[in-house]
Amino acid sequence: MEKHHLMVSVPIVEGPITGPGTPFLINTSSDQALSAAGYEAKEYFISGTATSYRSVNDLPANGMWEVESAESAAYKTRILVYRPMDAAKFNGTVVVEWFNVSGGLEAGPDWTLMHNELLRRGYAWIGVSAQYGGVEGYAATSLDIIKLDLKTANAQRYGSLSHPGDEYSYDIYSQVASAIRNPGSVNPLAGCHVERILAVGESQSAMRLTTYINAIQPSVQLFDGFLVHGKLCTAASLGGDSLHGGDLSNKTPVFLRTDIDVPVLILESETDVMILGYYRARQDDTDKIRLWEMAGTAHADLYLVAKGSSDTGNDPSIANVVEVLSPYPGVIECGLPINDGPQHFIAKAAIHQLDSWVRTGVGPTVADRLEIAGDPPAFVLDALGNVKGGIRTPYVDVPIARLSGLGQPDASIVVSLFGTTRLFDDTTLATLYPDHDTYVTAVENATDAAVQAGFLMPEDGELIKAAAAALPDDPTH
Repeated sequence: MEKHHLMVSVPIVEGPITGPGTPFLINTSSDQALSAAGYEAKEYFISGTATSYRSVNDLPANGMWEVESAESAAYKTRILVYRPMDAAKFNGTVVVEWFNVSGGLEAGPDWTLMHNELLRRGYAWIGVSAQYGGVEGYAATSLDIIKLDLKTANAQRYGSLSHPGDEYSYDIYSQVASAIRNPGSVNPLAGCHVERILAVGESQSAMRLTTYINAIQPSVQLFDGFLVHGKLCTAASLGGDSLHGGDLSNKTPVFLRTDIDVPVLILESETDVMILGYYRARQDDTDKIRLWEMAGTAHADLYLVAKGSSDTGNDPSIANVVEVLSPYPGVIECGLPINDGPQHFIAKAAIHQLDSWVRTGVGPTVADRLEIAGDPPAFVLDALGNVKGGIRTPYVDVPIARLSGLGQPDASIVVSLFGTTRLFDDTTLATLYPDHDTYVTAVENATDAAVQAGFLMPEDGELIKAAAAALPDDPTH
């Protein structure tokens, strides 16, 4: 079949934008974390003419998609840039996050989960308002947490923005990468020598990246690696229809094309694998694809919605497991305490491993899959109720709680994504850990094993061990 070469324009970059108001983003880290790391936050508008795409073949499930350029439309959107103020501290890697719009407003979940690793090692991060809903707003759906698109959030600041539709989101994302590689008179990364660009996105954004990898990247070759986080079993449409709401678990499975020539790390929680049906799109590791499935984790968790916004990376108490029923009182109310597992720690390791893979050509550790059995499929659990297999950490190998990506009694899709935490009672804890030293030693050994495997960063391992040492004899108090 004839290959169709896709052209990507370099957009106009305007900024930094100074007002009115401040850049809007839900669930970002605090200004304190940026300031402490010597980072600055600036917003820019980008504009140009974007292209949509249409299929040339039948878009097979194996991801070997062929597309060609279709329509064109003018657009103006924004990017948010976090970079070291001292360009000499930039490590050469730009992480470009596709903002998630599933909740009715823009969020940067991967920034929230990974920010301490990005800050302490000198990455630049750019968040992209790639989709229509983040700028203009979608009709309300069952997934919306609160309907607050950019124009609604700040009409004066964002009133000039104009998004022609999600069918143009892929080219808009490409044009941001093109502007990074070929900066014009306004360069958000002035003074920084860009060596690598990594694409990241979670949930709906991961479906968009799946489509991008299968259809766009082979031609444009603008990204050096991809972190596909919380991928559902399927991919997003090339057209303007968005998978925003509805049942997302029974869609046709779509795999990543196996001839991709840049590294791709797929990062999956228990919720993603089971509730969102990813197990039907599992694929074997290759020299360019790794699948990491994380035991004890949920699609969304307490760190993402509460802890992460104030975490500056040096507080061991962040590693403690606690029970919280209502992460957003009055907005999100859960029947059981939501998941407080190790996803953010593993996500930090994941971006580090992807960056290292791109730099060196040496792939990250091959991880076991979460264990599934039966018909209908279900996770295989240990005697304490935690899942077997997957990436192991002290949270599941030296547990003080049952941590799951499943189990919320409310059947609504939003609540089900938060998973559960159930702390063990005193009798169970006393049986598992006769004394404090036994518990601390076990945590230290499990942590060191996870660090050695590359599933935890050394700094985070030290926080986990410090948190265990600081707990009283009953590790749940």
